Amino acid sequence: MSTSKEQAAMRKVNAFLQEWDQGNNTVRRRMLTAFLKQNVGKTCPELEMEFAQIASLFLVRLTSWIKLTYMSGTFLGLKLKAVGVFLSAVSNHRYLIEFIEVGGVLTLLEILGLEDMSDEDKTEALLLLLIVSNAGQKFKELICECHGVKAIAECLVKSEVDNTQETACNLLESLAHSNQRFQGQVYKGLVTLLTCSSPNAQQLVLQTLHIVQEIVKTAHPCVVEPLLTLLKSFHLEVQYETLQLIRDLIKYDVRDALLRGLVALLKPAKEIQRHIIIQEMAEIKEFLPVFVQQAAAAKAIRILSQESQELSQDLLSLGVVQHLLYAMGNKEHTDTQRQASMALEHNAEAFYLRIDDIQADILLSTRVGISQVTDETDC
Repeated sequence: MSTSKEQAAMRKVNAFLQEWDQGNNTVRRRMLTAFLKQNVGKTCPELEMEFAQIASLFLVRLTSWIKLTYMSGTFLGLKLKAVGVFLSAVSNHRYLIEFIEVGGVLTLLEILGLEDMSDEDKTEALLLLLIVSNAGQKFKELICECHGVKAIAECLVKSEVDNTQETACNLLESLAHSNQRFQGQVYKGLVTLLTCSSPNAQQLVLQTLHIVQEIVKTAHPCVVEPLLTLLKSFHLEVQYETLQLIRDLIKYDVRDALLRGLVALLKPAKEIQRHIIIQEMAEIKEFLPVFVQQAAAAKAIRILSQESQELSQDLLSLGVVQHLLYAMGNKEHTDTQRQASMALEHNAEAFYLRIDDIQADILLSTRVGISQVTDETDC
């Protein structure tokens, strides 16, 4: 037989649920605010005690209400935070199952795809999906089966808010861990994101891809082109993360493609004319991303050569000396000349021993050009 205390608790909960069922948006907003204030951080047993062992009845009501109203966006963030109280509670397995059974995961993914939804609300949806993903393999698989990787990737690309982008990347990383069925899909999704336009997103994706690369233990050829393209970035943090990922990928089957690509970038396919008069400076700026990429490629070649004699030999076999000398001749971009020069200085003896007649002629012409410039300056 129930004690008077339990009966009192039941009456309190029934009154709460009745007020919820009969309340309008204003009433429910007030109730959710109070609920968050009183229950954030509570465990599953504590929530059950608070709701007289029928907390699930409120979770079902809350989730159903979100499904019916999420397109309107009315204080959606508050609703999602309230769901988070249940899903983040210690010993939350019961709540997770109940949330999933009423279509909670699909609703969250649909929220990510809404054009008019705020980034703050999308971040709350991503955080709930992250809780679900971190709960275990079968939950990760469920998100992926619902085309979650695509939805998360598209959300990241369209967002301009750092917090949303970071949460999306954290979720993609979570989906790659202990998820052998779909880790390749997550990997390819991250590679696709390398072409996004936001520098902050590019940096985050590169960092995430660095982690996921160690999980999948293989590299897809599709990663090479977008990665080399990122060397055009004017943002140093993007350049740094790109170089770090290149260092990682050298251990995999894309090694040869990366080395050939780096060497090729030293000598852009489109011949760049040297401009002397100031009026043509605008045309030089048009080629600036190519110059930045050229300099970054020289830097990458130097770093790789320093780390491995074998890589140095492979680069030499690809004619890297000739291409570095060509890059040194780019008088329109000082950093390209500097990086190419530093790359040539490394292991200079090895370069010297392997230089051929063509490379010697290029070096000679380069020196002549520099001497002429110096003489004219002295005059």
